[in-house]
Amino acid sequence: MKADPSNVLTGSHYLDGNHASAEGAIAAGCKFFAGYPITPSTEIAERVSRRFPLTGGVFIQMEDELASMNAILGASWGGVKSMSCTSGPGFSLMMENFGLGMMLETPCVLVNVQRGGPSTGLPTLPGQADMMQARWGSHGDYEVIALAPDSPQESFELAIHAFNLSEKYRMPILIMTDECVGHMTEKVVIPSADKIDLIERRYTDKKPGEAWPFEQTEDLVSPMLPVGKGYKFHITGLTHDYRGYPVINAEAQQKNVQRLVDKVRLHAHEIIWLDEKDVDDADVVVMSYGISSRVVQPAIARARKEGMKIGQIKMITVWPFPEERVRELAAKVKALVMVEMNFGQVYLEMDRCAAGKCRTYLVGHAGGTVHKPDDIYNTIKEAAK
Repeated sequence: MKADPSNVLTGSHYLDGNHASAEGAIAAGCKFFAGYPITPSTEIAERVSRRFPLTGGVFIQMEDELASMNAILGASWGGVKSMSCTSGPGFSLMMENFGLGMMLETPCVLVNVQRGGPSTGLPTLPGQADMMQARWGSHGDYEVIALAPDSPQESFELAIHAFNLSEKYRMPILIMTDECVGHMTEKVVIPSADKIDLIERRYTDKKPGEAWPFEQTEDLVSPMLPVGKGYKFHITGLTHDYRGYPVINAEAQQKNVQRLVDKVRLHAHEIIWLDEKDVDDADVVVMSYGISSRVVQPAIARARKEGMKIGQIKMITVWPFPEERVRELAAKVKALVMVEMNFGQVYLEMDRCAAGKCRTYLVGHAGGTVHKPDDIYNTIKEAAK
């Protein structure tokens, strides 16, 4: 399906990353937003609050982040595409209901504009230290899909992509951006609606009384049931059967959780999105995501100018992690380098998958500013020896 022309601000615009995320969501057909103001994500909510009256959407400022996450789950089950945004402390508050969204297999999108932490930390300065929280923040077993834009243009495009993933796999999707990307202003080209492909919700084709909200399917993604059309069904965060009714035993738990895990793991090759440059003949491959993928450029260019064979992987999808690709590269290169604004959260996954086949290096720090290119260059030089 193509985007609705009335939702799309076609043309070239100068937008910050937060406004671009909002426009991407609107172009994707988002019609409900519930959120609570928090720096540095508030501009997303502000943009949506001004644009929704023109596109037929509903914007609600909630009393807190817990209620915000719950509201977008309810709206999604009511039949509309829904979204919220937040940053560090609010992300923590949303985690319980994020897990509820996973258990209910609810399509929706949550944008986390990361800042420095822990606690109140650095409200107006960047960080990338919520990445492991994105992966493991709620309790229990499940798999998550998390995207990381490095520009306002990608913020627009990945918002659309996130909504498509949420509908395809029937689950909440995370966009893990950061203060730098959220607040930088650049040219954003918004294509016409006929150039924007959307995945719409898959509803059951069975009659009322014959369909259930968690039926087993070959692709592990159950069709949803529409409200207001005669279907009577129950959903709960408790372990449940295919009908949605609580069943508190190990057998039901196995069926529930196995599906939550497998519908991502078994489709990981379709979900993972990497931007690779000069990797095939590289001695050292630099991995990064978000704003860090831009900061590495001067260091890589300097190293190449000096004759070092350096490849780059920008992870557009951070979770699920590209395990197979890292294992393949680890058997070929001298070293892998991870650049991120934390003390090694995604690096741990890279190092695990390398499994000692090559050396691994972290260029990390506690946030508050982007990396110094010299620090990245010095690590690359050491790795290339």
